[in-house]
Amino acid sequence: MPELRRIRSYVRREGRLTPAQREVIARLWPRFGLELGSDRLDFARIFGREASVVLEIGFGNGEALAQLAINAPERDFIGIEVHRPGVGHLLRLLESSELANVRVIREDAALVLREHVRNTSLTEVLLWFSDPWPKKRHHKRRLVQPEFVALLRQRMRSGGCLHLATDWQDYAQHMLATVDADGGFVNLAGNGRYSPRPVSRPPTKFEQRGLRLGHEVWDLVYRRV
Repeated sequence: MPELRRIRSYVRREGRLTPAQREVIARLWPRFGLELGSDRLDFARIFGREASVVLEIGFGNGEALAQLAINAPERDFIGIEVHRPGVGHLLRLLESSELANVRVIREDAALVLREHVRNTSLTEVLLWFSDPWPKKRHHKRRLVQPEFVALLRQRMRSGGCLHLATDWQDYAQHMLATVDADGGFVNLAGNGRYSPRPVSRPPTKFEQRGLRLGHEVWDLVYRRV
């Protein structure tokens, strides 16, 4: 597989943390946060059990991820997010809901997948409402690119689910064409088609904002083959 390009798909726009946010992160990060070392992540050791592992890339404020973990206590969840206020919000939710099946990584998702996740270790990958980078000159920053999809394919188990969602039509078309062209995934709605919104997907902050602006939402659901 070609080397995944070192182009960041995000820009930090988080502003300053409030004292309360800093306190939450400092207190709860040792409990829920994962620090990346030189070895690949051993999910069975991290969670203390053998279970299906779901990865959400860019969880925003974490409310959807926390709800998923509540709904599926038999599964383990890894959330990746670079923005500290969102990380702090999720950590607070994990504590208040007494969730033990979620861990958080604050790092670039491409780097985490490339250097720290083992092959065939993920049962499901969720990428909901990532930055669409609407300007044409910025399309290279979009996370969903052929190299990234190939990397996901390597890290996912056969039969695993890849679920993408966006409220930006041009990005939806780009993701549809890119994943359909990979050859390692079956589009469950049929090639070139979008899936109905699964009832299992909780609404997200970015989705709700898009709907208020009159945006449509497109879901793409694939099975790893």
